[in-house]
Amino acid sequence: MAAIAVALRSLPAAGRVTEARIGGAEFASAIRQVVPAAASDVQFPALGCVLVEIDDGEVRLVATDRHRLSMRVLRPTALDGEACRLLVHAADLIEFGRWAARVHQVTVQVGPDGARAHSTSESRVLMTADGLFPAYREMLSALAPPEYRVIVDRLALHDAVSSHAGTARIALGFADDQLAVSLADRSNAVTLPAVCHADLPQRIGFDPDVLAPALEAGVGPDVLLEISTVDRPVVVRSADQGSFTTLVMPVALNTAG
Repeated sequence: MAAIAVALRSLPAAGRVTEARIGGAEFASAIRQVVPAAASDVQFPALGCVLVEIDDGEVRLVATDRHRLSMRVLRPTALDGEACRLLVHAADLIEFGRWAARVHQVTVQVGPDGARAHSTSESRVLMTADGLFPAYREMLSALAPPEYRVIVDRLALHDAVSSHAGTARIALGFADDQLAVSLADRSNAVTLPAVCHADLPQRIGFDPDVLAPALEAGVGPDVLLEISTVDRPVVVRSADQGSFTTLVMPVALNTAG
């Protein structure tokens, strides 16, 4: 998933502090959803981080390993200050999420000297990193409008995909309000009921070890798949929570049909 890299760590000007107040459980949920998309490739350390961006009245968490991109948008209960963005190592954010889940509200403060988060009784430093992060907004704006939309039971699809863990590729086919999950050679097929707004004329391939975590990170009973073509990123959304979005790159099936 190629993108123009941008300089990342952008803190407010001298003397100015940006504050955003978010529910602790909500912040922890966002971290749980986004962190799995961070990479472990030491060659690109910035991709092992999560971008935390405060802008346009929102707090956005974004992570990508170049095969998928996950983003959760939070609406803070209070926000004051300039737009800012910072990178936080995924491992550090996981630990922060465990703390946030135990408090009622978290106030994130970002200033010239770095970032902190505090509750009514405790304060924590958010260790930030320098690096380059993909220009995710350009990625999202470059997406073609979806030609095909499918709604299916999230856990049933997750189980069908996970049953092929470790396999190089699986195929998803959509027709007649059914979704078929199979190996690339069409063996081991599982058919699930689905709502298909249009029938995809070709099967689309995925790495099950990439698609399954994207499904697991969602919430609610149903997942929405938005597909433009079989070789472009597929948008995976929780059907009842539009604030969490994952882009998953398909893989070539290398088989006929």
